[in-house]
Amino acid sequence: MAARVKAAQPVRRGKSKPKGDAATRVLVLSGPNLHRLGKRQPEIYGTQTLEDIHRLLAVHAESANTQVTCRQSNYEGELVSWIGDAKAEGFHGLLLNPGALTHTSYALYDALLGAELPCVELHLSNPDAREAFRRKSTVAPACVGRVAGFGATSYVLALDGLRAHLARQAPPH
Repeated sequence: MAARVKAAQPVRRGKSKPKGDAATRVLVLSGPNLHRLGKRQPEIYGTQTLEDIHRLLAVHAESANTQVTCRQSNYEGELVSWIGDAKAEGFHGLLLNPGALTHTSYALYDALLGAELPCVELHLSNPDAREAFRRKSTVAPACVGRVAGFGATSYVLALDGLRAHLARQAPPH
């Protein structure tokens, strides 16, 4: 029997932010097989592990007064649950690398529509430059944007895009 992948602990680095200067909270979700990064098809996905990517993202987020919580699961239902609970857990937005579920998961699409949070879809490789079946995203219509093809940097670019989107949506002071 295969062991279930545990959710990663929140990735937080550095000093606490002063009171009154609340950090933006972003939930970062990675789907099936992404726990195998660094070993799985490095010619496509690179040699960095998912933990390496999470550390890179946390350092970048800290410089932008953002707190990221990173989780990975091979289970569609677990991803759906995390998306559905995100707003109640105090997150302001989502980054989602759905892996192969990109092309098949109407459950993720429905969860994103119901989450009432902006989401950026992201991919390490460029699905549009790969096999024909990878060119259709079922989650894209429920997302505010998509970043693909920049390897680990896709996570950083997606975070920057989400932060820009949130800033445009914020009411003026």
